[in-house]
Amino acid sequence: MTIQKMKTTTFKKSTVDQWKEAATQSLRGKPLESLVTKTIEGIDLKPLYTLEDYEKRLHKKRSIKKDASWIIAQQTFGEDGKDFLDRLRTSISRGNEAIVYDGTKQLVWDEVSQQELANLMKDYPVYLTNTKLDDPILNVFELVAPEERAAVTGAVSVKGWALPNGYANVKSVGADMWHAHHDGADAVTELALALAIGAEQATNATDFADFAAEFFVHFAVDTHFFMEIAKFRAFRICWQAFCSAYDVTEAPYIPVLATTSLRSYSKLDPYVNVLRAGNETLAAVLGGADMITVHPHTILTGPTDSSIRIARNIQLVIKEETHIDKVIDPAGGTYFIETLTSELVEHAWVLFLEIEASGGYQAFDESGRLATLLEERKAEVATGKKSLIGTNVYAELTDTTLTDWDGIQAVERLAGPFERLRTQFADEEIRTVLLTFGDLKDFKPRADFVSGFLATGGLQSEWSPAFKNAEEANEWLAAELPDYAIVCATPAMTETVMEQLLAGAPEKMIVDVAGKYDAALEEKWLQAGLDGFIYAGQNKVDKLQRIFSLWNGGRVTDEQA
Repeated sequence: MTIQKMKTTTFKKSTVDQWKEAATQSLRGKPLESLVTKTIEGIDLKPLYTLEDYEKRLHKKRSIKKDASWIIAQQTFGEDGKDFLDRLRTSISRGNEAIVYDGTKQLVWDEVSQQELANLMKDYPVYLTNTKLDDPILNVFELVAPEERAAVTGAVSVKGWALPNGYANVKSVGADMWHAHHDGADAVTELALALAIGAEQATNATDFADFAAEFFVHFAVDTHFFMEIAKFRAFRICWQAFCSAYDVTEAPYIPVLATTSLRSYSKLDPYVNVLRAGNETLAAVLGGADMITVHPHTILTGPTDSSIRIARNIQLVIKEETHIDKVIDPAGGTYFIETLTSELVEHAWVLFLEIEASGGYQAFDESGRLATLLEERKAEVATGKKSLIGTNVYAELTDTTLTDWDGIQAVERLAGPFERLRTQFADEEIRTVLLTFGDLKDFKPRADFVSGFLATGGLQSEWSPAFKNAEEANEWLAAELPDYAIVCATPAMTETVMEQLLAGAPEKMIVDVAGKYDAALEEKWLQAGLDGFIYAGQNKVDKLQRIFSLWNGGRVTDEQA
């Protein structure tokens, strides 16, 4: 075929019905609905979105930024005020565009350093988080001359503290979703709570215009890429509806701040956090965030010069290499993201009205609904429904120092239960073997699965020789005397060897079986001395905790647990 013929060759356009028919055939008996993913927000994600979905949107108007770019706002770390300034200057010279300070670990400032910071604030936006009333950094706002304060921009919200007069361009009333996010909130809940906080602040203000001029919103951005893009886009549409409810026809523009979430960060295999941060940053960019902070991948155990540089470079690479800052609303027009944005708007607005009807933000915060959402997320990770690479799947069995850094506020993370298990097992010497039977091709899938399962808790497993029968296995066990053994074989072989194996196994050895079996058969084996089972979809945290209890003398079988 010539190049000219290739250019003129066309293909017959396929219909959606034809696609559905082809997809159904490829599923080999499963219904097409099996391709639908149900999210924690209560939204169904379809495998295909079409123009018809796009045109069904309730919200036709897109609310977009006026400027496609964003502020690279990397946090500066330091031992004291002077060190903070030295590091800040270095960071700015290498691409950082803002002053970001976290007051979790307060710094000591001398007068010279405070004045130097006050001078820098006139050229770079300032963002303070987790700052308390007694933090010396707040004194810096008094050091800017009154006639120069209008040049200062950013967002500073400290409970019980008011900005000095003159800072007209510094936002001081915020809807900060950082803690709600880490307490379990999903995208819908975050949007609704941001509106609820806005409603509370607007009610307390004497004039809506005054409130809007000081208002900003801060979201943590998670790893659910498309959902996070839609979340940022949805907020701007929700904000328009919110302003309309206060009889404001032209919604004032408010800044949307974004920080990479720690919910999916892990101290185990921290380099995977770089991938998470990149995913989250790009989602915030595509969603239209005005300011973005990327946490270093070692933030949980303490930032290093290398991790700080990598975090900053994530934003620089996206901005300088993709030129995405030259495109306004780059995600707009896609059938999937537009539909998802519309669904988030509808769900969030309904929840917002529900929150308002039940007493507002404070009442919702005290209701326990966030805790329920958090437990649901933890269950998804524990059962493998949600993957945390390096934590609940593909865990590296390397020596990991799981220390906590005191320079960041403690938050509930999904990796936490697995990190605690790793700490528990770190001081134990449990010799774990996988008892393999038959040919390699028969037992390897289960042995690989069990090895990975146990590694998430820090248990190193070794493979036994491939046995032909239970007698060979018992002879080997009597000679080796491992602490914990898991039978890895085909279901047929497992049923053949189990009774004899259990009868001859060393008395104090913990014995499990890979796979799920008929309830009657499982009961029979448990009565014969089996301790439990390991299988896909099982709650790994519960199972590993059970193994730890058995090792420490608490004979609790899967049946009893």
